[in-house]
Amino acid sequence: MGPGHFTDDFKRDAVAQITERGYPVAEVSKRLGVSQHSLYAWKRKFSKPPASAGVDQAAEIRRLKAELARVTEERDILKKANRVFRQGCKVRYAFVAEHRRQFPVRAMCRCLRIQPSGFYAWLKNPLSRRAREDARQIELLDKAWKESGRVYGYRKLHDDLLDQGETSCANRIARLARLAGIKAQIGYRRRPGSHGGKPSVVIDNTLARQFDVDAQDKAWVTDITYIRTQEGFAYLAVVIDLFSRRVIGWSLQSRQVTDVVLQALLMAVWRRKPKTTVLVHSDQGSQFTSMDWAAFLKHHNLEHSMSRRGNCHDNAVAESFFNLLKRERIRRKTYRTREEARQDVFDYIEMFYNPKRKHVRNGMLSPVEFERQHEM
Repeated sequence: MGPGHFTDDFKRDAVAQITERGYPVAEVSKRLGVSQHSLYAWKRKFSKPPASAGVDQAAEIRRLKAELARVTEERDILKKANRVFRQGCKVRYAFVAEHRRQFPVRAMCRCLRIQPSGFYAWLKNPLSRRAREDARQIELLDKAWKESGRVYGYRKLHDDLLDQGETSCANRIARLARLAGIKAQIGYRRRPGSHGGKPSVVIDNTLARQFDVDAQDKAWVTDITYIRTQEGFAYLAVVIDLFSRRVIGWSLQSRQVTDVVLQALLMAVWRRKPKTTVLVHSDQGSQFTSMDWAAFLKHHNLEHSMSRRGNCHDNAVAESFFNLLKRERIRRKTYRTREEARQDVFDYIEMFYNPKRKHVRNGMLSPVEFERQHEM
């Protein structure tokens, strides 16, 4: 999918990853599969102008700024040191020693409720080698956990550490994760769905739950869900390649109309440019039974397959993705506007799920890496 085929909304979201979320241009380029040259061009076109600097105020404002800086410093210390409150003084001393180039020693001692004199005395007789190794690996675990959006459990974190050259066993990682208060995001119980359901009177269920395919662009699944915002509902449509579970197309709009699913499918066609007929499976929603949908499929050499009525298991892969998205991101946020929700969905799909999120089915590889390895 060339740079000219991306929508302006997609380009703005890509620029926001650099200007607002702090990702390096090279990292955004790698994760999105877009050249750095294109990203710089989009940045010049879509980045927001810098806000004008404020005018210096009186002593009270300077005092408030100093107080804010102190409170912010203490907050940052407490965020980093959260796990050490459950441990003894020696671990707290180790934290202070590790972060004293970043924060003042006395400020850290005040937050951790330890004496500076005790810390300086400990420096002459620090932690054992094993304790230092525990602290080092906890830092690695914490970083990997945060990069996952705080959703990975110890098994995926163990695999992350193996990728970094660590040799610890899974049981040790589980112990360190428990010690650091790191937990996986657990799913929500769902009502059991129907295993039956009436066949569609329009389109056959050609896919027939054959969710494992041996090559990309042989079968795609699509579905639509809603996201609650303070501005009202937003509707998200996705298209997923069954080969790698990669989200190859998506669209988010304010209305649940045919256009939202057509835009998602159009992105998928632009990105993949399939050379043979692709099976596209959906449920029996009104968006997927419209004349516009049927005409689009026919024009782009796509074959339609449709779930039985009232049977969510026939489209389980799309349902599973929406469950992940809501569990790992949406249910942990309160969106003020649909635009804010769209930017966060962009971040989840394009910056985390596709290029980074490990899948057990893919041999603990992300969808992008799984496809890359099968292209070799």
